[in-house]
Amino acid sequence: MIFALDVGGDAGEALKWVDLLKDHVGMFKIGKEAFTSFGPQLVREVVTRGGDVFLDLKFHDIPNTVARAAEGALRLNVSMFNIHALGGARMMEDTVKAVEVLSRQLGRPMPMILAVTVLTSLDDGDVERLGFHVSASELAVHLARLARDAGMTGVVASAREVGPIRDACGDDFVIVTPGIRLAAPAEGDDQKRVLTPREALRMGADYIVVGRPIRMADDPVAAARMISEEIAEGIALKTPS
Repeated sequence: MIFALDVGGDAGEALKWVDLLKDHVGMFKIGKEAFTSFGPQLVREVVTRGGDVFLDLKFHDIPNTVARAAEGALRLNVSMFNIHALGGARMMEDTVKAVEVLSRQLGRPMPMILAVTVLTSLDDGDVERLGFHVSASELAVHLARLARDAGMTGVVASAREVGPIRDACGDDFVIVTPGIRLAAPAEGDDQKRVLTPREALRMGADYIVVGRPIRMADDPVAAARMISEEIAEGIALKTPS
């Protein structure tokens, strides 16, 4: 379970969530909201506190720029970061190569490098308006194959695409699933293609990203424990590959 750390009016409040949840979640996601507000120091503080970091900045630029940004992520000692698959095969290949070289030079293990496929806020209608003449699921699977061939560790994708991506890319390909809800999304929720933790793990997701169900709970620790139980149930019911 990855907890989305885009919370708090200051870094101190964000770090209180780390101290509260570090024994109950597997990783902390630092996205654009938190990183823009609090900067690289937040990443360093989470790592110092013993938390693993998923740096969710979705790098998307020319290959050289993304490769240099990826090297910066490695120097921050993150466990996972992502780039946009729509940046193309060369961008992904150059990023993987750059991180491999710097990892050897620094004597550090390679972080997981994920490709963002189709945002969970987009549905088939949104994808069509963007000019793609395929469904959101078909586009996600196509981009996942492109990422696999470029040497990426895995992808970020809706749980609804986990099965087809697993079939296309194999069991060793990592799938991280955002858009996790404990029930149907409420009115005004900007996530469209969502599933519960149990459903996501049953379908074969490796990691799930959870934010609001824990942040908005009266007892966040109890909510994290409940989600952990759902994860265990989902793994027990996991669809065979």
